[in-house]
Amino acid sequence: MSDIIYPRSSREVMCGWMHLPRYIDKIRLHQAGKLHPDYQENLGKGFDEGWLKAAGLTHGQFCEVVRSTITDGQVADWVRKNVKKTEAEKKAHAEGMLNYPKPDDAAMQARLKMRKEQAGLSHREDIKTIVDFIDVDEKRI
Repeated sequence: MSDIIYPRSSREVMCGWMHLPRYIDKIRLHQAGKLHPDYQENLGKGFDEGWLKAAGLTHGQFCEVVRSTITDGQVADWVRKNVKKTEAEKKAHAEGMLNYPKPDDAAMQARLKMRKEQAGLSHREDIKTIVDFIDVDEKRI
């Protein structure tokens, strides 16, 4: 049995923000000492950092919000009150994630190809984005 507790999918949405539930899970797991080492190096980076930039927050600020709450509902209330972004901005953030890497981003396409090879998923033509890869790698699809 795996000792990895997987955070929710990046596709999950809270307060109109894609990836937010996953980021909260990662922070809570880290604060409890249960975040698998594979996730620790990139905590607050990558898609987490993309959400932080879109929301106008720092990793430290948001970790404190999560630390000071017990439920997702409390985090959602804080986000609704303190992160004032339009639905268009939230949609742009989601589209950026769902289309990453872009077909013309040779370096990131090569990285995705390498990650698929390392995971034994080279044969999976349906994995076209990092979000797809994460969901397959974490056995969601």
